[in-house]
Amino acid sequence: MPDVTSRRRRFALDLTPLRTSRDFRLVFIGGVVTAFGSFISYVTIPFQVAKLTDDPLMVGLIGVCELAPLLIMSFVGGALADYIDRRLLVRGSEAALALICGILLFNSLSEEPHLWLLYVAAFLTAAVAGLQRPALDAMIPRLVKPEQLPATMSLQSLGMQFAQLFGMPLAGILLANFDLAWVYAFDLITFAVSLICLSLVRAVPPPPAADRPSLKSVVTGLKYAKSRPELLGTYLVDINAMFFGMPSALYPFLADKLGGPSVLGLLYAAPAVGSLLATVGSGWTARVHRHGLMVLVAAGLWGVGIIGVGLSGTLWLTLFCLAFAGAADMISGIFRMIIWNQTIPDHLRGRLAGIEMLSYTTGPLLGQLRAGAMARTSLGVPGAIWLGGVLCVAGTAVLAAALPKLVRYNGKDGMALKKAADEEWAAAAASRTS
Repeated sequence: MPDVTSRRRRFALDLTPLRTSRDFRLVFIGGVVTAFGSFISYVTIPFQVAKLTDDPLMVGLIGVCELAPLLIMSFVGGALADYIDRRLLVRGSEAALALICGILLFNSLSEEPHLWLLYVAAFLTAAVAGLQRPALDAMIPRLVKPEQLPATMSLQSLGMQFAQLFGMPLAGILLANFDLAWVYAFDLITFAVSLICLSLVRAVPPPPAADRPSLKSVVTGLKYAKSRPELLGTYLVDINAMFFGMPSALYPFLADKLGGPSVLGLLYAAPAVGSLLATVGSGWTARVHRHGLMVLVAAGLWGVGIIGVGLSGTLWLTLFCLAFAGAADMISGIFRMIIWNQTIPDHLRGRLAGIEMLSYTTGPLLGQLRAGAMARTSLGVPGAIWLGGVLCVAGTAVLAAALPKLVRYNGKDGMALKKAADEEWAAAAASRTS
């Protein structure tokens, strides 16, 4: 019995950050609640566009609307996150996102909802997210101890997967039984909860002698990323996996083949089931130091799951393959976040978080366009999905061969690198102020 208990503890999720950090608890609770509502809208907007246009490419164009502002605002948000109170930036952005949700609610009440307003809302949401996410990613490491970061990343992922797992199926139920206005109203209520939680979080001031937001400070962040091949590798692997293997723009059309609107929420939620299972059993990740190799292996397995989705013709097998892909993506994400948060010096954390945001958002957004365009060809919806999975696996293999430093990367070396960089920056800041 002791051996069984010991094995369970090795694989069980570590809840220590939630017990020891009040501010992390508040951010975690607020984040889960607002994500729950946002995932409902994430399903609803493509559904509404699909119903208004009956065109997979028009659904894929939502990703283009989101990509354009992200390419700029993620750098702006990263630079601001290294200069001002990160908590204030997160809270202000959350209020702006609530306002955009209100616009969607107003549009849904119209007898003839405006298609263009859905694209504008997608554009504005991405712009505000570009300001918020770097500050949030840079704030989290300041709320917990360095040795708690693997557990913290797993808990963050668990919260998002929980919201996705329950929010997206609920979206399908709401869409099948209620007007769109009720769906957007629910999302608006969740923003109120998150704003209350964020207002209780203590200030997270910038590092000493922080760089002023400027083009020069952005370039400094880019140069640092370029100097770290393992960081660049994590960005490229994720972009490749999501560009070729993200078929979410096709879910409304896949749902029509498998059961209708009530099935749509299941398709969106299935990857979260796999992600949740992977996260709950993620205790082992704290004892693995070949982080780069795990990122590559997991990205390849994501592609394998997407191949299965495209080749499957039944609902249960499609959901299983999506869950398998979600589990693989979660493992890749955990190790990518560990690399980022354990190795990047605090004075650059916001700017690097902006670059990271580009890596994990541009791939899915462009992938939606890729999937929509391929689905309009003779490949159809299933062919666009399975071929994307094949290209994902092939691209991962190419990147593994081209990035030997990512394959060999050891997390212990990364932590030492961050410690040295933080000490060097602190010494330089002290000399400038003396």
